[in-house]
Amino acid sequence: MRPRTLDEFVGQEELLAPGRPLREMIERGRLASLILWGPPGCGKTTLASIIAERCQARFITFSAVLGSIKEMREAMLAAQRDRERARQRVVLFIDEIHRLNKAQQDAFLPFVERGDVILIGATTENPSFEVISALLSRSKVFWLKPLGVESLVTILQRALGDVERGLGGEAIELEPAGLENLARFAAGDARAALNTLELALTCAERKPDGTLQVTAGALEEAMQRPSLLYDKAGEEHYNLISAFIKSIRQSDADAAVYWLARMIEAGEDPLFIARRLVIHASEDIGLADPLALVQAVAAMQATHFIGYPEARLSLTQATLYLALAPKSNTVLRTYSSAAEDALKGLRDPVPLHLRNAVTGLMKGLGYGEGCKYAHDYAAGDPEGKMECLPESLRGRKYYRREE
Repeated sequence: MRPRTLDEFVGQEELLAPGRPLREMIERGRLASLILWGPPGCGKTTLASIIAERCQARFITFSAVLGSIKEMREAMLAAQRDRERARQRVVLFIDEIHRLNKAQQDAFLPFVERGDVILIGATTENPSFEVISALLSRSKVFWLKPLGVESLVTILQRALGDVERGLGGEAIELEPAGLENLARFAAGDARAALNTLELALTCAERKPDGTLQVTAGALEEAMQRPSLLYDKAGEEHYNLISAFIKSIRQSDADAAVYWLARMIEAGEDPLFIARRLVIHASEDIGLADPLALVQAVAAMQATHFIGYPEARLSLTQATLYLALAPKSNTVLRTYSSAAEDALKGLRDPVPLHLRNAVTGLMKGLGYGEGCKYAHDYAAGDPEGKMECLPESLRGRKYYRREE
């Protein structure tokens, strides 16, 4: 059911609607190297093949997972010869380009620079992290979004009605609500939606007249548990933890628990979440509620001790406590101010009265002379006051009590 033309392509209207830059580039045949960045099943490979077909270019595919540098160079040299001989443009499509190492990506540069090939890379990861700057500077990055429910329903309906390539040869009975549920389950992934539909048909009941009836039970059996988009080393890892912490900071307990569940159900390391809670307890709550740090550390220890699945409850308890606690960044601001002076100041020596006189020589030099033992004075007694900052910072205030 892969679309063969731009008119068959569903979704990505922001890029492919009439008048949009990418569509104009394709329709006018003005090809340039592209990086198509988006989640699985949003149409990256399909779009690359449509571009090559529309521009009458030879289409070469290279797998970043299976291909070697030797195979890549041979393909590049063949493309160069074909271009010189037939004067035909060559589109090199690299699937999962983010999996190529720096040396492999460097190997493509001469061919892209000379115009021997037009590079179209597909990646599910942020290309600014995974693609070398030399390739990025020679390419235009287009960000593809997950397909919406309406777009996925359209794709599923086409599959049900297409006799040549789809399921149109079968009489299938499937309620519209079932299609919508299936589209929601696919979470923006057309490939997952079509695969699940095909699986649901194997669980369908055949009526006496030969019609395949896809019941709600058959759909549930096919859908089972959704696969959550996540990569512990990729951008989605950082996106989710960012949303989690910002929700706690905003005191939005519901959002915080939702993002927590997204991470846990996708298999995030529980200790990574626990460490972030401990950091947040001091950074965003601090002295506004000192017990926040106690709760966070307890959750981290419990998580380390028991692990998943029970640690979900400890993490949830700490998340709720921190989200509902009063907020203050006094600890962060106080340390930042002191650190700035420590790094940029005069580096004054420690005043003599604050030093310990551990030898006779040190005592003779005045170490510890004039030091006042605070417990010898009543609270608030000015006689017990002693300056503890170096000379250049006398009177400096880092901590300011909040009203």
